[in-house]
Amino acid sequence: MPVTYSFADVVCSITGPGGTFSLSESNVADEGITIEMTEDKSTMTTGATRGGMHSLHESRAGRVTIRLLKNSPTNRLLSDLYRYQTQSSAYFGQNTISLSNPIWQDDHVCAQCAFVRMPTNANAKDGGMMEWQFNALDIDSLLGDGITVL
Repeated sequence: MPVTYSFADVVCSITGPGGTFSLSESNVADEGITIEMTEDKSTMTTGATRGGMHSLHESRAGRVTIRLLKNSPTNRLLSDLYRYQTQSSAYFGQNTISLSNPIWQDDHVCAQCAFVRMPTNANAKDGGMMEWQFNALDIDSLLGDGITVL
């Protein structure tokens, strides 16, 4: 079992109307890439007595946040993709973002992704980062066990 994690092992890409390219190879910020679920998987309801009930929710919706340094050329690629996809609903919400770490055997496929908005663009003393956010209607994640077969 590996005892070392490295973002260098992470492979992430986006595919959608207007383009396909890597999201993990060009000046990703220290804060990296985050995949999070939007809703809880369950709700607990309790009664007036000691009883209760769990409700299982089917939603697999979530949000993907990609943090790039201000000087990353991928910002331009995402900006072009944003402009293309927001010109018509025929192109919007069709991105697939895939992230894997083959060393740890983590795999995430985020389907039916749509841009949330253009990122905040701060022009300051330090270049900072650009946070690109996507809403995903379907996130399928599987965390590996870190046992790499080489």
